[in-house]
Amino acid sequence: MDQLARKTIRELTPYQSARRLGGCGDIWLNANESPFANEYNINCDRLNRYSTCQPAALIEAYADYAGVRPEQTLTSRGADEGIELLIRTFCEPNQDNILYCPPTYGMYSISAQTFDVGTKTVPLTEEWQLDLEGIRDNLDGVKLVFICSPNNPTGNLIKRQDIETLLDMTQGKALVVVDEAYIDFCPEATTANMLDQYPNLVVLRTLSKAFALAGLRCGFTLANPEVIDLLLKVIAPYPVPVPVTDIAVQALSPAGRARTKFQVLDTGANRAYLQAGLGMLKDVTVFEGYGNYLLVKFPDADALFNALWEHGIILRRSPIENCIRISIGNRDECEKTLAFIREQLGQN
Repeated sequence: MDQLARKTIRELTPYQSARRLGGCGDIWLNANESPFANEYNINCDRLNRYSTCQPAALIEAYADYAGVRPEQTLTSRGADEGIELLIRTFCEPNQDNILYCPPTYGMYSISAQTFDVGTKTVPLTEEWQLDLEGIRDNLDGVKLVFICSPNNPTGNLIKRQDIETLLDMTQGKALVVVDEAYIDFCPEATTANMLDQYPNLVVLRTLSKAFALAGLRCGFTLANPEVIDLLLKVIAPYPVPVPVTDIAVQALSPAGRARTKFQVLDTGANRAYLQAGLGMLKDVTVFEGYGNYLLVKFPDADALFNALWEHGIILRRSPIENCIRISIGNRDECEKTLAFIREQLGQN
């Protein structure tokens, strides 16, 4: 079977998601999930029928929430499918490239490799901002430029002016894909309101984070109609299951949006609590974050991570030296995590 598989796949190192990495514990702060478990009504009388490819009620609800037009909106199985759709639609295998700026989300690279599309990297600056000159020098053969803001795992926002410069730089050459998986925690920083100005802008969104629906796998691609029409040529016939549509529409109702707004405020308060507590510890650096997680630098991150893991507090290792990414849980989870870290560092 190994010999039957494509050479690219045989040599591919898969993305190590939180669930693949496993762990055993009581506090799970490693996947940027919401601590809130909300209830929904599920109607089972249509499960014998296929779903609509792009359910009108869902498209209209999310377009209204995002402040865009329905014809600028496509829904898919999480934002991850949006990444794949863009690569399949715009990149010729063994010819074109994507460009991304590490440290950032790992699936841009994995998805490109899966489809035999090349990857170019231009690392973020020391301030974790775009190296615009470096990007300009590496645009040959690039069809898609992926930018994550707030960036995962660093948590910072990419400067809007730099994104505008990048969009101008790539006009007629490449699409700029702004991954806004965490934008609901800082909605004022969205680039979705720039779609009418820039035909080469694409925005990725999800219900996994602020809407507390990671298990639903419901994402959105926001782009101009010409891009959406091309994506619709390659998307699966029935990408959004009927129960997913029903739950997502409830989450995007006025009551659902009000609940999400309250939960976002609660998450922000817990983030501030954890940031303040960790920031008081000697030799610990807490980087300012705008999502539902914090990146924290410790004197010996590996030893601390292992101690937390063995104690049943499951966090996420970061590719950045001596850094751990901590998802924001409920107050009890944040308090227990902070207390254990204090104890391990001898700073009770």
